[in-house]
Amino acid sequence: MTLRIIGCGNCDRGDDAAGVLVARRLRALAVETLAVEATFVEVIEQSGESFSLMDSWIGCEHVILVDATAANGTPGQVRIWNANDDLLPEDIIPRSTHAFGVREAIELARVMTYLPQTLLAYGIEGKQFSLGAPVSPEVERAVETAAQQILELARTMTGNPAAANLAQHIF
Repeated sequence: MTLRIIGCGNCDRGDDAAGVLVARRLRALAVETLAVEATFVEVIEQSGESFSLMDSWIGCEHVILVDATAANGTPGQVRIWNANDDLLPEDIIPRSTHAFGVREAIELARVMTYLPQTLLAYGIEGKQFSLGAPVSPEVERAVETAAQQILELARTMTGNPAAANLAQHIF
């Protein structure tokens, strides 16, 4: 089984860094090195550009994608969508600076039947997205929460005892 965790975002645009920061936090917890029998967990970073994003999940059975969402209510709120079953809301998942982003990649892959067996999209609601803005405290807290949730989910999905031991040390 292959599980790829993809953190999307731009570290120069405040809370847009949320997905990348989750990926880096997971890497710091050594998730990317977990390999037991036929299980492999990999953590990567992406800008969120559609075609590059779709290429990054080719050959993966299971994908967890993390990105910032538009400021619509509560900064730092973490939402999860099963992209295989649900359309991602257009008003919550904004377009990237390339005009085609995470939502468009998922919907295009759905039409082309290129979605992985499992694609879970984690959205962390942002507050500030200006060029040069710092990450808000709410999103910083949400990054840690999401990383811990994803680590536990990775352990469950892979049945990986090494991930289980790691999860016990960070909670």
